[in-house]
Amino acid sequence: MPVASPERSREPTAAPDADSVASTAAPFDDRQRRRLLDQYAEIATLAGGLAHEIRNPLSTIRLNLELLAEDLQQVADPRERRMLGKVERIQRECRHLDDILAAFLQFARAGELELSDEDLGSIVEEFVRFYQPEAERHGIELRPHLASGLPHVRADRNLFRQVLLNLALNAQQAMPEGGLLEWQTYVKGDCVCLDVIDTGCGISEAARAKLFQVFFSTRPGGNGLGLPTVRKIIEAHGGTIQCDSEPGRGTRFTISLPAAPRSDLAMEHGTSRTAG
Repeated sequence: MPVASPERSREPTAAPDADSVASTAAPFDDRQRRRLLDQYAEIATLAGGLAHEIRNPLSTIRLNLELLAEDLQQVADPRERRMLGKVERIQRECRHLDDILAAFLQFARAGELELSDEDLGSIVEEFVRFYQPEAERHGIELRPHLASGLPHVRADRNLFRQVLLNLALNAQQAMPEGGLLEWQTYVKGDCVCLDVIDTGCGISEAARAKLFQVFFSTRPGGNGLGLPTVRKIIEAHGGTIQCDSEPGRGTRFTISLPAAPRSDLAMEHGTSRTAG
């Protein structure tokens, strides 16, 4: 995740210069993609069993901590009141463990797709409306530039919304004082593309090299699974994701998805529409 810095560019659409390094998930052919999906299914099964084994005792611990905290809230002795503080700290750590477990399960199951023909612009537009109140609370302006008439893509709508949420949260953390978050869709070759551009603090070259590695995070308390989950979902769709960034210049994530086979209805590209 990006680390905050005091200066942020307000020109997110500017192309990165030659010193900016791109972190890219390489494309897969059909055979590699099928093998990858088989591996994802096996990992998801193992993760589900592991989560069950961890969550059962964790739930028991949390329940007993709640009961203990209720008892200690009634006491007046200073020593026992200090014990209440320790119990509350353990409760917070248990909640943190549960959050990590939920993120791990999400990562493990990211390759389980329910594909349908989707309009990428429609998915983005719906998400921007959903995320608008949260963005306003953090002083972030959302600016969508969504091309109309784009070819459809084969996508899992729910999982792709998770991709958008993870990228939005990543941008939000990079802009603690607010900023601009742009969403741009367009066609490039045989792919439908989405750029997510923020005016945040940017990402160093060393961090970009590890950006999609599981459990890597530069943010204190981060679980390091948000961007790896994004990459895994995009790869499962047969697409790619690229990151262009440098400190103080903001960050651009570019997602490319293969266009679905065209229907008999000819589609034209290039007209721009803006989500309300």
